[in-house]
Amino acid sequence: MKQSSIPTDSAKDTIRAVGLRATPARLATLQMLREAISPMTHAEVAERLAESGVDKATAFRNLNDMTDAGLLRRTELGDHVYRFEEIRPGEGDSDGHPHFLCTVCGTVSCLDTVKLTASSQRASQAVGEITEILLRGRCNDCK
Repeated sequence: MKQSSIPTDSAKDTIRAVGLRATPARLATLQMLREAISPMTHAEVAERLAESGVDKATAFRNLNDMTDAGLLRRTELGDHVYRFEEIRPGEGDSDGHPHFLCTVCGTVSCLDTVKLTASSQRASQAVGEITEILLRGRCNDCK
């Protein structure tokens, strides 16, 4: 793997804190997802890491290892494609934020500040446990 940029000590510490080795591929993956503005698919991650010499299998294995260790959240938005994003400090795996999926171009956007109202939470609890909120529609570029 080529050295593209020096990973921060924070990323190393974060990876080591969950019992994983802080390999260059894992550091690059975590840094990439920290800088991403929306969840990334395995293909997107693998394509970007390929420039650094990381193969698709290693990228996939690292995404799954870091998800299992609680560093990343894996989301499926109804299109049978897993997307990955960092679980932010103070967030649990089930404390995710809603996403907006454009039904025309497939763009995924994070809606960090959107929350269910108290009455919506009570009403949904009568039906079951909410694990994810997904809004679908047309993005501003496609409407």
